[in-house]
Amino acid sequence: MKIAIFGGAFNPVHREHVHLARTAIEELGLDKLIIMPTAISPHKHGKTMADFWQRYEMCRMAFSGIKQAEVSNYELVRGGVSYTYLTCAHFASLYPDAERYLLIGADMLENFPSWRNPQEILKHFRLAACARVDASPFKEYKKRVEQLFSQKVVTLSYVGEKVSSSHIRTLAALGEDFSPFVDGNVYAYIRRKGLYAMHGLWGVKKFLTPERWAHSVRVAYMCAENSSRAEISEEQAITMAALHDCAKYLKEDSVYLKGFSWPEGVPSPVIHQFSGAYVAEKVFGVKDKLILDAIACHTSGRENMTAADALLFLSDMLEEGRDFPGVDELRKIFATDLFGCLYAALGHQVSYLKSTGKPVYELTLKAYNSIKEKYQ
Repeated sequence: MKIAIFGGAFNPVHREHVHLARTAIEELGLDKLIIMPTAISPHKHGKTMADFWQRYEMCRMAFSGIKQAEVSNYELVRGGVSYTYLTCAHFASLYPDAERYLLIGADMLENFPSWRNPQEILKHFRLAACARVDASPFKEYKKRVEQLFSQKVVTLSYVGEKVSSSHIRTLAALGEDFSPFVDGNVYAYIRRKGLYAMHGLWGVKKFLTPERWAHSVRVAYMCAENSSRAEISEEQAITMAALHDCAKYLKEDSVYLKGFSWPEGVPSPVIHQFSGAYVAEKVFGVKDKLILDAIACHTSGRENMTAADALLFLSDMLEEGRDFPGVDELRKIFATDLFGCLYAALGHQVSYLKSTGKPVYELTLKAYNSIKEKYQ
C-alpha cells in the first residue's frame, strides 16, 4: 500500500493544491492521499485565518473529485500546535507496512530544515516535492535537504503556477474576483460566508481610476505576502496598501479633504501621501498610527523609517506592474533584505531625480541619509 500526507493551512485551498494532489497520486501510485488541514499552524502568525472547520469544508469540496483523497481532522482532534513530526509518527503507526510520502511544495521544501524535528519526519515518511514556475531555486532547496538529511527527495513532474493563498485572501479582502484560482464551490462558500473580506476597504475603489486601483491591489498583495517581515499583521498590510493612494485624485475643494491642512513646499507628486493619511483616518476610520504613518511617507520616505514604512514604500515602487531600469535588481534585494532594498531604492530615487534636474524633496534626502549611515 502507498499513502501520502498532504498538509497545510489550506487558507484557502486552491487549484494548485488540487493539481499537485492529482500528480502525486498518478506518479507515486498512491492508494490513499490524506489531506491534513492544520489546526494551529506554527508558521502563520499574523495571517488572516478562516477557522478549522471552514478550511476543512473547503478542502472537502476541492478534493471531492479525487477518490483516493480523504480530508482528516486529526490535527484538530490531537490538539495543540500542528507539528508535522507528530502527525507523521501517528500515521506511521496506523500504516506500518505502507510506503509513505509527505507531499510538499517548493516553499515548504525551502523551509523544511527549520521545521520542528525534521529528522523524526524522515524516519517515517519520504519527501515528495514539486517545483514552482522558477525551477532553479527548487533544485537548490532539494540539494540542500538531501545533503543535510542524507535522503533523496522525490521530484514530481508538476510545476506549480504562481498562485498562493495569500494572493486569494488579498483579492477576497478587497472584494475582487478570485474565482480563477479556486474550485467553484469553494469560491461560492468564501463569498457566502464572507471569509477574508475587509468590507471597510471596498469603498476605496471609487476614489481611484481602474488602473490605479489595479496597482493598489498589487501593492496589497505584495504587502500581505511580506507582512511578517515587517512584523505587522496581514490585515494591517492590506489596509495600508489599499488606502495608500486613496487621495491621489482628490481636488483641494473635495468634501473628503475638509479640514485638511495643505502642506507648503511639497512637490505635487508627494502631496497625496499626506492627504491620503488624512482620508484614511477621517473617511475610512483608520486609527492605527503605524498604518497612517506608512501612508504618509510612502512616496517620499522619511527619516528613520519603520519596517512597515519600508514595506509600503517598496511595494508601491516594486509591485509586479512596475517597469523601470533597475527594478529587477531591486526586487532581488527585496527578496532577502528589506532595509538593504530600502537603501538601494532610496539611492535609486535620489539619483533619478538628480539626473532629471528635479529637486530632491527634503524628506527623501533625510530618509536616504539616515539609512545610508547604517550601510556605509
